[in-house]
Order: sequence, then C-alpha cells, then structure tokens
Amino acid sequence: MLENIAIFSELSQPELEVLENHMITRTFRKNTVVINEGDEAKSLYIILSGKVKVFLSNADGKEIIINTQGTGDHFGELALLDDAPRSASVMTTDKSVIGVISKIDFVTLLTKHPELALKLIRELTQWVRLLSDNVKTLALMDVYGRVAKTLLALAEHEDGHLVIANRPTQQEIANRIGASREMVARIMKDLTIGNYISIDGKRLLINEKLPESY
Repeated sequence: MLENIAIFSELSQPELEVLENHMITRTFRKNTVVINEGDEAKSLYIILSGKVKVFLSNADGKEIIINTQGTGDHFGELALLDDAPRSASVMTTDKSVIGVISKIDFVTLLTKHPELALKLIRELTQWVRLLSDNVKTLALMDVYGRVAKTLLALAEHEDGHLVIANRPTQQEIANRIGASREMVARIMKDLTIGNYISIDGKRLLINEKLPESY
C-alpha cells in the first residue's frame, strides 16, 4: 500500500514491508473526526482511500476549512516533529481507510533515511505556501473572488470541461472562504442563472470562464 505514497516512494520493498508491519489500518465513517486541534501528537496518518478536510474551529462551532486531502496524502506529521499539540482538526468527508504510524516508528524511519526527511521538508514547504496563499486570498479578495477561486481550485478537467465531481455544499464553501452561507448562496445562484455553472446530481460543471468581478 505504501509504495504508492509519494513520500515513501524511494524506500526499498523490505523497508516498506517493515513500515507496513508497524502501521495500523483503521476505517472511518464519513464525517468522523480523526484528530482534534490541541490533541497530543502520537501518530502520522496516511490516507489509503477516501477524503478528509483539515479545519480550525472556535468554541461556538464556527469553522474554516484550510485544506482538503485524498488518497495518497498524509497528515499529522508537523506536530510529530516539534512535540507541539495538533494545530488543526481533521474530519473525513467520505468513508476513509487510514494508515496510522506511531511517532516512535516515524522518527526512527527519519533518522535512518535522511532523504525521507528532505521529502517531508519539501511537502511542509508546500503546506506553508498554501497557508500563505489562503491568508492572501482572505485578506485581499472579496467574497465573490474567494468563491470563484475555490470553485476553480476544486475543479478538474473531464472531457474538455471543468468539473467538480463531488460538489461541496454552500456551507462548506462558506467555511472554506470565511464568509456567510447566505452570501455564497447568492453568488452561486447568480452564476447558475448566468449559466456560468450548472449542477448535475453531485457534480458541478463550470460551463465557461467565470466573470472577473461580481
């Protein structure tokens, strides 16, 4: 299973087998919290199948989504490196199978394989860039700009069209961009009326280039 995970791609077959022998595989139902912000960091998590969202929340239950991840991605490694509590919460958005590797085994693996540590640093650098881009978007873009950017980021090319296979709810978009659901609903309605987007079951299709402004 691990040979298809980018961070472990250069490990030998025997090394992968040793790592898999130390990995516990768990299945999580949809909408299950895997880790909570502030928890003690004890494990690295590898998504073998399914999808999760990484989010922050306050005491009132208001949340903002800072990332979504799928098969082949991993999370929880940051807190393993600095012994700090978890910096964010993670919840499944689909039924997911996740591999769990203990902190001790993961750190031992890093000491034996410096190249693995370099890969991890590169991935953490990308994570910092993502967070910086999110902060820039929240600070400098209006709500429409954030909605449009989110839709384009989630869409994938399919038969010459831009398609979001599992379209997010209006509340999920609002949580991702730090806006109200009502404002997102208004923008999505206007984009639909203008035929810029259309809904096909669980899919959202972007029919043409989204307007520069709202």
